[in-house]
Amino acid sequence: MFALALPAPFTARKPSTFDIGPVSRALVTIVGTVMTLLCVIAIGRALGGLTPELPRLRNLAIAIHVVSVLPAIPLGAYVLLTRKGDARHKQLGKIWLALMLLTAFSAIFIKTSGSFGPIHVFVPLTIFSAWRSVATARRGDIARHKRQLVFTYLTGLVFPGLAAFLLPGRLMNVILFG
Repeated sequence: MFALALPAPFTARKPSTFDIGPVSRALVTIVGTVMTLLCVIAIGRALGGLTPELPRLRNLAIAIHVVSVLPAIPLGAYVLLTRKGDARHKQLGKIWLALMLLTAFSAIFIKTSGSFGPIHVFVPLTIFSAWRSVATARRGDIARHKRQLVFTYLTGLVFPGLAAFLLPGRLMNVILFG
């Protein structure tokens, strides 16, 4: 037959080789949880037919933006808060950065009244930050890598996400509050 190698049930796990600090961890936990909860409520309202007709979702750029940003919020928090340095962390991190880049590039094609708005400042910040995150990790500069990723999470997701939920007339505001 064959043998299946399983780890001993009570062996200690190898500790993470690096982690974010306690302040960053608390911030990511709180903000990630609140943003994820707002997304879940908004999706539930939309699927339940509790929102007005949303013709803006027929715009391909907006649809791509929403579909890529919604999983990026909880996934980014998960990657920042869980064990680092292993193959799973690297794979989920690559998926998260791909979602972030898709979100940023799709935002370029979303214009209010035919022009860019102040929220578009987050597009180049996100693209640059994603590149910088990969570059610092490849150089082995883990301290800068983790600072850069917390910065990317906040500037690429949290700040624009809060604007999307809190500013009247924005799509997520309409979906969440009607």
